Amino acid sequence: MPVEPFWVSSDDWHTAGEPFRIVSELPPHCASTTAISAKGLTVSQRRKDIVNTPHHPVDLLRKALCHEPRGHADMYGGFIVPPDDAGAHFGVMFWHKDGFSTACGHGTIALGCWAIASGLVKAPIDGKCEVVIDVPSGRVVAEVDMKAGKPDQVHFINVPSYQVAAGLTARAGGNDKTVTLDLAWGGATYAYVDVAQLNLHVLPTHHDEFVRLGREIKADLGDQGRHNDLELYGVCFYEHFLDSAEVIEQRNVVVFADGQIDRSPCGSATAARVALLLAQGKLIPGKRFIHRSIIDTLFTATIDSSAPSPTSFPACIPRVTGLAHLTGKHQFHVDEADPTYPGFLFR
Repeated sequence: MPVEPFWVSSDDWHTAGEPFRIVSELPPHCASTTAISAKGLTVSQRRKDIVNTPHHPVDLLRKALCHEPRGHADMYGGFIVPPDDAGAHFGVMFWHKDGFSTACGHGTIALGCWAIASGLVKAPIDGKCEVVIDVPSGRVVAEVDMKAGKPDQVHFINVPSYQVAAGLTARAGGNDKTVTLDLAWGGATYAYVDVAQLNLHVLPTHHDEFVRLGREIKADLGDQGRHNDLELYGVCFYEHFLDSAEVIEQRNVVVFADGQIDRSPCGSATAARVALLLAQGKLIPGKRFIHRSIIDTLFTATIDSSAPSPTSFPACIPRVTGLAHLTGKHQFHVDEADPTYPGFLFR
């Protein structure tokens, strides 16, 4: 049944350069679907319903807002949905050009700022405010430090994170060249590759090369990259700079989904990196991790607490700190009769 043309409003933010488009009110034909309106479902179950239903209205809305002409191949966003229970302020369905992700740290930081700016969560003029959010990977917190009535910094407190595997190899770079990598979970699974193996530096001029390498590594790993019944989400290429008694500093670029480049240091990948460094004995409670992005924006991270681990490696609750900024508010018109609907992509 064709849907009449409709309008959708969004609040657009960026966290350390990575976009996050927030849609707090879905159009009626999406809001009435089982995945959104049914009571008693978790955000994870809502995500699975949408992912497993061909041409689901919420998925078509994702494409309309993420793909061109309203978005682009590296767009990111989230739909606000009911929380798992009354313990959270709201739930969110994270999305990108290829589908719905299970975790998003930069989005959680943006949602903390948005929840306060929109009045959904009341915050003090000075002090701390917790925004509790249910996401597909579990319950996370955006702890906002308020200063003179504005967010000064936001701490993304993640689900338990841990190393999954060590010393795997994958082909990348041509001529049967292989790289050694580790896997870690931070709400999604990431592979970590030291760029010294590829004779590269993490610089914007190499972004196309990283997209190609990320796709190669993900394809070659195949099922080895699966964890928690999910495929490998991203490949984190990192460059090491400093390891002192007080701080570890690295620059990284994450290639996630099918060739998307994270402009930020990637919140969930930073969280998983914290767990990986813990397992390697390089990061201990009280020591800071500075994670720079390909555009040289940064997150800082620490170990918030320990956690039970489902693997032989230790687990922790990471705390990743950054800040988001509003870029605009939009009113999008969507019409199924538009010959470009639901959208198109160029890489």
